[in-house]
Amino acid sequence: MRFAWVGFHMEGVPALEALVHAGAPIEAVFTLEPALAARRSGAADYRALCRRLGLPLFEVRNINDDDAVARLRDLAPDVLFVIGWSQILRPPALRAARLGAIGAHASALPRLRGSAPVNWTLIRGEPRAGNTLLWLSEDVDAGEIIDQVEFDVTPFDTCGTLYERVAESNRDMLLRLLPRLLASERPGRPQPPSTEPILPRRRPEHGCIAWDQPARAVYDFVRALTRPYPGAFSFLDGQRWTIWRATLLPSALAAHDAPGTVIGPAVSPAPEACGHVVACGEGCIIVNEVEAADGMRLEGFALAQQPWQGRRWLDG
Repeated sequence: MRFAWVGFHMEGVPALEALVHAGAPIEAVFTLEPALAARRSGAADYRALCRRLGLPLFEVRNINDDDAVARLRDLAPDVLFVIGWSQILRPPALRAARLGAIGAHASALPRLRGSAPVNWTLIRGEPRAGNTLLWLSEDVDAGEIIDQVEFDVTPFDTCGTLYERVAESNRDMLLRLLPRLLASERPGRPQPPSTEPILPRRRPEHGCIAWDQPARAVYDFVRALTRPYPGAFSFLDGQRWTIWRATLLPSALAAHDAPGTVIGPAVSPAPEACGHVVACGEGCIIVNEVEAADGMRLEGFALAQQPWQGRRWLDG
């Protein structure tokens, strides 16, 4: 058996390391060119990783480019792992592997097909998240399911903590699958039908906060887009600020000010609890950490001491 790997995102790193240590015959790794990877959220340093693991590395602009497909065909893998990759593989790349290409999608398919499922899970306030190992097909996230896990989303999770759990489940599912692949098996079951629309792609400009939403929705939006993503943002006195961290206050604490109004500082001996209380459409949140466009970052005591009371966050 011969395997090849395609990935750039950190969610694939534990799985690749585990497969190599388990003796999986990975012949080569494909990743994004560094300049392209640097513009993507959650990119891992595949150069250092492959040096450490002793794996040949090919850097590509697009896995569907003619030269990338030619390299895949020259390798003639039995299985192509596509884990932590955002480009949809077209038929020539999909057909380069004898048994097929295996991908992972960070939801319990057929739910939440499409782009950014981890971010959308939090934005939509979903109580459960998941991860699915599947055979890739020409249709988006529609191939046969190999393995699947689900887990609870807690009020304390962020996109970063959910991706950690996705990465762990990638590793665990692929290690379970490895003996069957080495035996030339191709396990899988068809997905159940679904009429749920495909999730749209998210871009950095989609991160503007709508303060007229309930406090829980604003809180979920901030934690869905925090590091390693570009972050949720808003404007105060015409200056754009990224809001990296917020605290949800009890719903019983209703705000009577216009949405986005800074009610006043939240103070505590614990620096991470400090910030500014901001009114939402229903209720309010504490903004705990912000960063200006010029890189100035305020959090904790420094943020609580800003004379922002009575000012209003706006969407532009």
